[in-house]
Amino acid sequence: MTDQANSVDERYESAPAALSSWSRQDTTWMLGLFGTAIGAGTLFLPINAGLGGFWPLLILALLAFPMTFYAHRGLTRFVLSGRDGADITEVVEEHFGLKAGALITLLYFFAIFPILLIYSVALTNTVGSFLEHQLHLVPPPRALLSLMLILGLLVVVRCGEQVIVKAMSLMVYPFIVALLFLAVYLVPHWNGGILATAGSLPESSALLHTLWLAIPVMVFSFNHSPIISAFAVDQKRRHGAHAEERSAQILSRAHLLMVVMVLFFVFSCVLTLSPAQLAEAKAQNLSILSYLANHFSNPTIAFAAPLIAFVAIAKSFLGHYIGASEGLKGLIAKSGRKPGAKALDRMTAAFMLVVCWLVATLNPSILGMIETLGGPIIAALLFLMPMYAIRRVPAMRQYSGQMSNVFVTLVGLVAISALIYSLSA
Repeated sequence: MTDQANSVDERYESAPAALSSWSRQDTTWMLGLFGTAIGAGTLFLPINAGLGGFWPLLILALLAFPMTFYAHRGLTRFVLSGRDGADITEVVEEHFGLKAGALITLLYFFAIFPILLIYSVALTNTVGSFLEHQLHLVPPPRALLSLMLILGLLVVVRCGEQVIVKAMSLMVYPFIVALLFLAVYLVPHWNGGILATAGSLPESSALLHTLWLAIPVMVFSFNHSPIISAFAVDQKRRHGAHAEERSAQILSRAHLLMVVMVLFFVFSCVLTLSPAQLAEAKAQNLSILSYLANHFSNPTIAFAAPLIAFVAIAKSFLGHYIGASEGLKGLIAKSGRKPGAKALDRMTAAFMLVVCWLVATLNPSILGMIETLGGPIIAALLFLMPMYAIRRVPAMRQYSGQMSNVFVTLVGLVAISALIYSLSA
């Protein structure tokens, strides 16, 4: 154990003596993390979070930053604890052995890849609907449309990880402006419908039950674990021994931006619509943008909504592609095959293209269930695995004894139990 701890120190002997000043690359990563987390799920969050009433929503708002920051910081620290250049699948193998590494790699891939398929379907549906209803054009055959869209995104992917992150960070700007525009636009229409539930505190059992089922919604609305591994590897390459410090700074700013922006949008929506209207939107399986467009019969929102959804889905697709391709490459490597780096990239891109295209063309309704099944795996990898590593891995012992570890573990157990309950209900 001492040798392993010493090796962690030795690898940073040539690292800079002090942390460099904040750079444009740090801002790019901050926006890239924001872009992966804040996507299509944000457009359903006001419905899911607002249905429980005022007090659960307020408590969730207060918990949003610590839930997301501490969990993603823990996963970042876990990746940083491995050898130089090692991604999450390699770090698991390094710390827990070959069998555990193979199992975690398999779970990691199957937790993220279905979400990529869902984004492929959602992207095709959004663009097809926009062409038909807003532009009044006959959309091309679904197979051709989905192929064009996925190929377009994979062109960005083929330019490399740094280009992906930069593209996502650029796409964040119009998304932030759009969220702000919508939130501010709704202010004159606030009627305080949800405040009617603030007059009296709900019974403790009902409040706890509502929070229990709502926590996974909040957790996964801010989830950007698929890009954390690439983020941590890049921070170690750039900052050496100071990688953890700079990573924490970038994560804290990214999460603060996420929480402030999204919660303003959420509260603006729920103050505009009554609980009954939120329930109606959920029953109709509509995003909050689509429901608001119908509610106000506003052509501006009707035209802007699919464009905002396209940006949200496209940037989340790119962020999840990084994690899914990382998992697939890990599975190929652990199967005993040793293709070259370029051949591995081509194999991965070809597999992703074919499967995403087929699923987007077929448009199966089972994808929602697959995403739910992947939820407990994501929660286990994001919340529980880093906390377990703090107790078992010498390189992570320095983070033991912190109250945030207990908080992250509790949130992880709550999220997993609620997801399992939802599946069995």
